[in-house]
Amino acid sequence: MGTDMDLLQSVGQVACLIRVPSEVVKQRAQVSASSGTFQIFTNILYREGIQGLYRGYKSTVLREIPFSFVQFPLWESLKALWSWRQDHVVDSWQSAVCGAFAGGFAAMVTTPLDVAKTRIMLAKAGSSTATGNVLSALHEVWQTQGLSGLFAGVFPRMAAISLGGFIFLGAYDQTRSLLLGLGRETP
Repeated sequence: MGTDMDLLQSVGQVACLIRVPSEVVKQRAQVSASSGTFQIFTNILYREGIQGLYRGYKSTVLREIPFSFVQFPLWESLKALWSWRQDHVVDSWQSAVCGAFAGGFAAMVTTPLDVAKTRIMLAKAGSSTATGNVLSALHEVWQTQGLSGLFAGVFPRMAAISLGGFIFLGAYDQTRSLLLGLGRETP
């Protein structure tokens, strides 16, 4: 399992190279509806350089690692429990349900890290939050908004990630089952 988690972390870090710039532009477009996406993109490059597009990279990776450490082992554990209870391997739809629960739970427990990441990405250039210090961002939210601030948006985040877990992990399990079945059929 350790090598699988190492692989997931590496893939996650590489995926963040693409995900973070698009997330920075998307979030800034959401809070500045009067500007177009391309204008926001070019403004970031002009005012902050390429590093402006990657503001929040470290905080995104710091969110993704614990998320994966919670989601995937929980998904596997839920599938094993369900398999044990019904005395046979779970079907793909059951795996999808387990993926939804695992994703929702992982989303809930990592929401404070997501809040910090969002604050860092949206902070005014040059501010202390824009430096990317996750602990500092979490402390600031805690001081100004308390626990509710750390868990702002938890339910929409849980809903979206549960749906993604249902679709992605269910499809993954279905594809895996099909490929394993094909592998058994060929001589």
